[in-house]
Amino acid sequence: MVVRILQTDSTLKEYNHLMFPGAGTIINIITIISGASLGVLVGNRMPTRTRTLLTDVLGLVTLLGAASALIPLWSDRYNSALPQGWSLLVVLGSLLIGGLIGSALKLENKLDSLGENLRVRFKASSESHFVEGFVAASLLFAIGPLAILGSISDGMGTGIDQLILKSTLDFFAAMAFATSLGWGVAVSAIPVGIYQAVWTVIGFGLGDILAGYQVDAMTIVGGLMLLCISLRLLNIKNVAVGNLLPALATAPLLAMVVHSL
Repeated sequence: MVVRILQTDSTLKEYNHLMFPGAGTIINIITIISGASLGVLVGNRMPTRTRTLLTDVLGLVTLLGAASALIPLWSDRYNSALPQGWSLLVVLGSLLIGGLIGSALKLENKLDSLGENLRVRFKASSESHFVEGFVAASLLFAIGPLAILGSISDGMGTGIDQLILKSTLDFFAAMAFATSLGWGVAVSAIPVGIYQAVWTVIGFGLGDILAGYQVDAMTIVGGLMLLCISLRLLNIKNVAVGNLLPALATAPLLAMVVHSL
């Protein structure tokens, strides 16, 4: 049994060694498209009432994912790296600064316009949930530590294990989302691929540049953005999540500044 485990571990290491930078993201893109395609095939056979119910379920599950992403807010690693009382202020400041930048750049409108242009290009019905699926899935698949840490690890050549895990999760999430939101979920693979490719290049050129507490700050901010997505899916509040995207960049920077105080 021990020999077999050692052989499996050796095979996995050899497999990772054979991979080229960006391979993990390519696999992730394929799984998103594959999962979404299966979801569309299943969803087309469902009545509207069932698809609406599935959208509500996805909203609840996304809410659960948001709660999970907020856990680092109470972690020792995050709180011990910042002065007392600054843990929540870093998150607040990141969202405020990021929101101001995103609003000035009109990122939400640009993201909706991109989704609408892709809907026309892919000849989807104007009555479909193409844009909603594209925006929600893009944010869902890009937000989170696995997208960042996995891509950096891929670029550094230390393995694609984290992106393989993410790809597996994204496959089932894409399939579930596409049953009610359609082909927009599959097209979300484009911005997700670009986003992860950027982090892969960063990992390839600079190595592991983010400290643990900085990743925690990004994860917490991302968790609040997931909360906004769940509110949209549940038709509770239509928050302009796209305008908050710069907060993912300001969070580690602000955390670093506060850490140095």
